[in-house]
Amino acid sequence: MTTTGKSASGDSDGSLAPSIVYIIDDDEDVRESLGSLLRSVGHRVEAFGSPVEFIAFRRESIPSCLILDVRLRSESGLAFQQSIASLAPHIPILFITGFPDVEMSVKAMKAGAMEFFSKPFREQDMLDAVTQALQRDAERLAFESSIAELRGRYQSLTPKERDVLEFVLAGLLNKQIADEMHLSEITIKLHRGQVMRKMGVRSVVELVRHAQVLGVNPRARRS
Repeated sequence: MTTTGKSASGDSDGSLAPSIVYIIDDDEDVRESLGSLLRSVGHRVEAFGSPVEFIAFRRESIPSCLILDVRLRSESGLAFQQSIASLAPHIPILFITGFPDVEMSVKAMKAGAMEFFSKPFREQDMLDAVTQALQRDAERLAFESSIAELRGRYQSLTPKERDVLEFVLAGLLNKQIADEMHLSEITIKLHRGQVMRKMGVRSVVELVRHAQVLGVNPRARRS
């Protein structure tokens, strides 16, 4: 495994945000060449000679992508693409190969690979593909983070507040919700205000959108 390159930072000097590019190739020259190319534009790189080394490496929860050789001595890159699904199911994969094969490239792309490069490839094409892959993974992580925050907000609601939320999603007015829950309209108004505050929204439209993302369903009327 090669040593870690210079970490990209998120400073205002125009350097890259924290991210990492992994390389798996049993050819040391290829690993060194690709690593040098990527580090030259500020990427942090971790390179491995086999899938086993990659699996043993402790990966960080930051935007990342994997450049993977199709033909490895220890294991087929395509086979590893399948087995990696349980370890890093969302990591964007860029395949490289010295033996172009249309059928192989089709299989890789169908299995979710972002790109399939034949050696020799244009350096700029690889750099562009890595940029796109890291951007896609950054968007995924941001979305997952927002979902986790939303889920935390929802879990902070009391049982009654969740009931009120579900009735609001069903389109009921405060008076109707009060009748359904056998509470006063003023109490419902207070619960509703707490729901809006805890969920961090200012309108019912926002509340509905958040609920849809979380999979919270409207409550059917009992009467």
